[in-house]
Order: sequence, then structure tokens, then C-alpha cells
Amino acid sequence: MASECDVVIAGGGIAGLTAAVTAARLGRKALVLTGDVPGGQLMSIDKIEGYPGFPEGVPGYDLCPMLQDHAAAAGAEFMMTGLERLDAQERQWRVTTGEGDILARTVIVATGSSLKRLDVAGEQRLTGSGVSQCASCDAPLFRDRVVAVVGGGDSAMQEALTLAAFASQVIILHRGDALTGQACYRDRVSAHQKIDIRFNTAVTEILGESKVTGLRTRKSSEGAVVDLEVDAIFAYVGLEPNTAVLQDRLSLDRAGRIPTDGWMRSELAGVCAAGTVRCQSPCRAVSAAGDGASAAVTVDRYLTEGSWREG
Repeated sequence: MASECDVVIAGGGIAGLTAAVTAARLGRKALVLTGDVPGGQLMSIDKIEGYPGFPEGVPGYDLCPMLQDHAAAAGAEFMMTGLERLDAQERQWRVTTGEGDILARTVIVATGSSLKRLDVAGEQRLTGSGVSQCASCDAPLFRDRVVAVVGGGDSAMQEALTLAAFASQVIILHRGDALTGQACYRDRVSAHQKIDIRFNTAVTEILGESKVTGLRTRKSSEGAVVDLEVDAIFAYVGLEPNTAVLQDRLSLDRAGRIPTDGWMRSELAGVCAAGTVRCQSPCRAVSAAGDGASAAVTVDRYLTEGSWREG
């Protein structure tokens, strides 16, 4: 594996892999740091909808390997390790990884995001025993059982629909008074006979000793406490950008995301951000692909012209 390259791409999700395809096709020596699980968070998604070329949707565990094969065929290389530190070194970047240091002329940060946790009593203790964040992985374990999904966005509704194929009932618990995801998901969830939606409801505790047996909830309107009997809980309450290792190197917004311009350029010359780690990301698979392609074109122009902010 080369210790020097034109561009290091930190992240093996859709943004990173699309950047790798584009950079390699432009003739750049591209190295992708995929982390422990190539494909990122989307590998656990049962069906990605709205992605061009797949009108019926495509599983993340199919799409991401296809993109990796595409990037490899274009000439990109891969390391199953992650970004640990980034340091400037004579108009280059020293990229520290778990497998050693790499010198890169440019860097594309596409490290993605992780699902936020509820941070309530019982959550950590019962993780793996009824507390999960992967419906496609664990739904078959709860066939003919009652399960809960927390959240009101696209992810919560997608996972509720996945769970409904197995569970006897899926209860969606949402703090707000309306679902916030795409209309296509709202319509399907609202019409599904197995899905019960309960608004203005927050989970305050996960109940059970060795496994989940129920939830303690509070109605935001009157403050009433209600215990529900469920066998599992799946939380989808937002995303936490994976930028902790960069907080001393880059300015981040209040949510921990990286500010960029329309060309994905950060404040650091030669460093772009793509996908859900950047500010104002729509958090869609298709937009992550666009970000990755734009970032690769940007670093290619920078390597050719030497100018970061002009033009």
C-alpha cells in the first residue's frame, strides 16, 4: 500500500466511495479509509429509496459493495482503518490512521454520522437484549412480538415498515405532533394496519432486567406517565456527525458538522468534506453521492491549479 497519494478519502460510505470513483477516473491516486465496516451506516439499511437507477429501492448492503467494486475498478485503493488525526506538513497532509501515517496532497472527509442514542435509564444495559438500532438485522428476532420505534423522521419510518413485516405490532413514539419525514413514508406508515403512531410522547426509561420488557413514557401535553409492554425498542432520533477527531483541527458548527462552500471546500486548503459530516447536508444517499463527486472534482482542480478559494 502506498504511503503517499494524491487524495485520502476518509470514509467508505456513498460519499466516500463516489469520491473515490471520481478521483480515480480523473487519474488521481486515491486511497479510501473504509473504517472497520466498509459501506458505513447504510450497510444496515434494508432499502434505500430515491436513489437514481433503482426505482424499487436498493439495499444498502448491495449498493455499497457495488460502489466499492466500481471504485476499485477505476483504480482506487482501500484500507480497513479510520482517520485518527490530521496534521499539515509542507503543503501536504499527514493522515494518521490505525495502520500508520499516510502523506496526502489532499483529503476528503466523508466519515458519515452515527445514530444518536436516547440516553435514558436501561438503554446501555439492555443494548443487544431488546435495544437495537438495526431493524434489518434484528427484526426476525421479534416475529409476532410488540416492538417500539422512537422518532418521526425518514429512518424511523423506514425501520418501522421493516419491523412491521415481522412484528405483531409496531408502536411509533414521537416527541412532536406530526411525522417529519418524506410524504411517501408518512402515507405508508399511516395506512399500515400493524403500525400505531403516538405523538407528543417521550421515552424516559427502558424497563427490564435481562431483556426489554417495556418502556416508561411521558406525554408532553399533560405530563402523564404511561408504561408500555414491548419486547424491543429501536431508536432513530437523529444523527451525530463523526467529526470528533477533527474538532481541534477544523471549525465545526454547533451540531459538530464541517462548514463548506458549494464546492465542498473547508477552511483548510486541500481538505473537503462530503456527505452528512458537512453543514447543511440534506442527509440523503443521493446527495451524499453528489457531494463526493463534487469534492473529488474540487481536489483535482486544486492539485492542477494550486488555488483553493478563487474561482
